[in-house]
Amino acid sequence: MNVTAVVVSVVVALVAHASGATIPQVGELLETNYHEVAGIPAAARIKCGEEAQDFDGARIVGGSAAGVGAYPHLGGLVITLTTGATSVCGSSLLSTTRAVTAAHCWRDSRNQARQFTVVLGSTRLFSGGVRHNTNTVAVHSGYNVHTLLNDVAMITLPSVSYTNAIQPINLPSGSLASSNFAGTWAQAAGFGRTSDNAGISNNQFLSHVSLQVITNAVCQQTFGNTVAASTLCTSGAGGRSTCSGDSGGPLSINSGGQRVLVSATSGVLTLSRCRTRAAV
Repeated sequence: MNVTAVVVSVVVALVAHASGATIPQVGELLETNYHEVAGIPAAARIKCGEEAQDFDGARIVGGSAAGVGAYPHLGGLVITLTTGATSVCGSSLLSTTRAVTAAHCWRDSRNQARQFTVVLGSTRLFSGGVRHNTNTVAVHSGYNVHTLLNDVAMITLPSVSYTNAIQPINLPSGSLASSNFAGTWAQAAGFGRTSDNAGISNNQFLSHVSLQVITNAVCQQTFGNTVAASTLCTSGAGGRSTCSGDSGGPLSINSGGQRVLVSATSGVLTLSRCRTRAAV
């Protein structure tokens, strides 16, 4: 059985955020206690690896290192929780003052964030790049922490200055706005897990991977009726997927020479075995 990554459509989510509509999406398959199960351990691994210059493998599965400027829309999130613990997620820059992420990065079933540090223009999460602190986060009004229904949030930033390494990503328009993207190859990028136990010794900590979008009908063969119309699925063939630490980060395509955001990672089904389990 192919590994499958399931991500919530940002296009639908953003429209629903504005209209107040409800977005059905994956529920019981998801790990809803993200920060304790994934984010906090990932933050510790990434920070330790950066300090030691010998990263121990907590990023996108089956991918490769990405250079500065390869994904200029990606914003790493260093998250300070109300407990004082540190967690991590990803986000996508939409404008000089807005970024989008998963709502569970701000609030999951057991933890609430106090502050996001949005890291732009960097291949490292705990050092380098342009760093903006904010606690202005608008969670979708219909977000459900137990089912991850409407798992999307908007981040308000101080004004961001664009550079070659910091640029906004486009949202789908025209025919792309109604596309299901089935058969399209998309790129996921993030600071999360790359494998269950593989070590990485280079100094590039941002990773990326190409994933093929599949139809929801194919996805339902694995996930059943938890796959709704607003869910977007990608094949994990070849051991490629998003994983712990990648939540909220972008899945994008190239269209007409421009990068277009099609989805954001909503959650992870099983965090300890990312090659053999599904991410959502």
